[in-house]
Amino acid sequence: MSLKNAAMKLMNNSDKSQVKCGREGRPPNYRAFSAAWGRVAGLALLVLSAMPSYAGPTAKFSADLQQRAAGANSRAAGANSMVTVIVQYRQMPTNSSIRTMQLGGAAIKSKLHTIRAVTMRVPVSMLANLAKDPNVAYITPDRPVSLTAANEEYATAVEADVAAAQFALDGTGVGVAIIDSGVADHGDLHDASGASRVVYSQSFVAGDATTPDKFGHGTHVAGLIGGTGANSGTANGYQANYAGVAPNVNIINLRVLDQNGSGTDSQVIAAIQQAIALQSTYNIRVINMSLGRPVYESYTLDPVCQAVESAWQAGIVVVVAAGNRGRDNSMGTHGFATIGAPANDPAVITVGATRTMGTATRVDDAIASYSSRGPTLVDHLVKPDLVAPGNRLVSLRDAGSTLDRNHSSFEVGPLFGTPKYFRLSGTSMATPLVSGAVALMLQQNPSLTPDQVKARLMKTAWKGFGQYTRSWDDYGNAYDNQYDIFTYGAGYLDIDAALNNTDLAAGVALSPTAVYDPISGTVSIVNTTSVVWGGASVVWGATSVVWGNSVVWGANTFTSNSVVWGSTSVVWGASSVSGFSVVWGANSTTVSPMAAFSDGDDGEN
Repeated sequence: MSLKNAAMKLMNNSDKSQVKCGREGRPPNYRAFSAAWGRVAGLALLVLSAMPSYAGPTAKFSADLQQRAAGANSRAAGANSMVTVIVQYRQMPTNSSIRTMQLGGAAIKSKLHTIRAVTMRVPVSMLANLAKDPNVAYITPDRPVSLTAANEEYATAVEADVAAAQFALDGTGVGVAIIDSGVADHGDLHDASGASRVVYSQSFVAGDATTPDKFGHGTHVAGLIGGTGANSGTANGYQANYAGVAPNVNIINLRVLDQNGSGTDSQVIAAIQQAIALQSTYNIRVINMSLGRPVYESYTLDPVCQAVESAWQAGIVVVVAAGNRGRDNSMGTHGFATIGAPANDPAVITVGATRTMGTATRVDDAIASYSSRGPTLVDHLVKPDLVAPGNRLVSLRDAGSTLDRNHSSFEVGPLFGTPKYFRLSGTSMATPLVSGAVALMLQQNPSLTPDQVKARLMKTAWKGFGQYTRSWDDYGNAYDNQYDIFTYGAGYLDIDAALNNTDLAAGVALSPTAVYDPISGTVSIVNTTSVVWGGASVVWGATSVVWGNSVVWGANTFTSNSVVWGSTSVVWGASSVSGFSVVWGANSTTVSPMAAFSDGDDGEN
């Protein structure tokens, strides 16, 4: 099936479901961006999720909550059942309003002031009354959140070794908040005096106040960001040095995932809120989120997206994993439109994963087939923003954790003694490399804003990928992958180039939107004057805009007004004989069946 046909199939099923409402109180730049669709008359949408249209108060319900609320009117048992929801308000409710809800059967679990929301457990019958409250903006379930899941090879691939030699930066003084499954104590996370650089820890897991990592994922992420590699190297019997990108950062451990790698929206939002509160105390400049869940509505309504935007506006760079659904063909899109939330938010830096191919050079590197691709559901944003190595990366082992017990074959041991390192794959592993790079940039220039960091990383990303690659999973299934903006974003993380760049973008660095024109049968990128790469907003010089004139994407990709998929200019490769050829190229063979990627999958060959 061609990508055009796949997109048209989804458009026909769900075109009327586009979410057009936003939230009151959003900053003007965000409002302008989210309204971009309205300024493009007559253009249909590229890919849409199946969100039904609602009328009246139930328009405040998310799609996954609507059916349950409607059924409560006809089933007494359903009306009396309880559901945990996140209620977003236009203004935080007063104490008297909360008391009224409690009298009606609501149990208040937490107040999320950052996004003007309250998490509460309520009878299903109470949802209709909540929706009638004019102060209520939107109601969603407290959804489950899960993980998206040799170092010397990736260090060279992203030019980290060159940057270290040239700039001697190590992240000193910068705080990185890791919102994950916790961080275990490990010698590689200690400073020169032996003290732990995990300077703050807090658990948001319901019923479990302990902060060490019981799953094994957050510790691995922490090592990729800030491990020293002190326990690795030939002197310790290892074949390589397994240091992180910024080996002297301070780590703020905000545990939101349990021993099985699961959590909820409200836990993640509470952790983001705490990171903002601790920002000045620990100089938190970066949040790493190697987790996510499916997209259910526009980012303008999603409560977790609202939370990451609050952190971004507070001056914290938020780096999020794209997701591991690049092999998913359940929508007939061959892995496209599989970016998760909150990676679907236009503000954050969304990271996809590549394979180092077992070599130190990046020239032969290619995309990992499991790396989720854009455009995003509902809002059709161009994501990911860039990619970094994520396949079979070695980092810290959390002995006795769930991952360690279930996948002992992933342990990376020395010639003698107990293994202290572990191998994992996924966009979860690519994301901390970018977070580490951001820490180095902010150590070098603390005055950089999150938008300036994002714009600089995307402009300097390496763009030398080949057009086509093929990979195989552990079961021998083959996957054909192709270089395009919805797979690689602006290109490959290049830390040395980012640190050598001195451009300062003015404005906000929101990811742009893809728009389908049913008349011409093409897809183009929408630029808006409110963003740094808008056609009228020049930030790099009199003749060059960030998103236009190939500055971000490269001369061989597309210019500010070019068609990214259509009859005359296609992103899928110069050898395509038709603008709507299959995404893998006109001459490729049929793609093998897609398989879901998990943290128990040892990457791919």
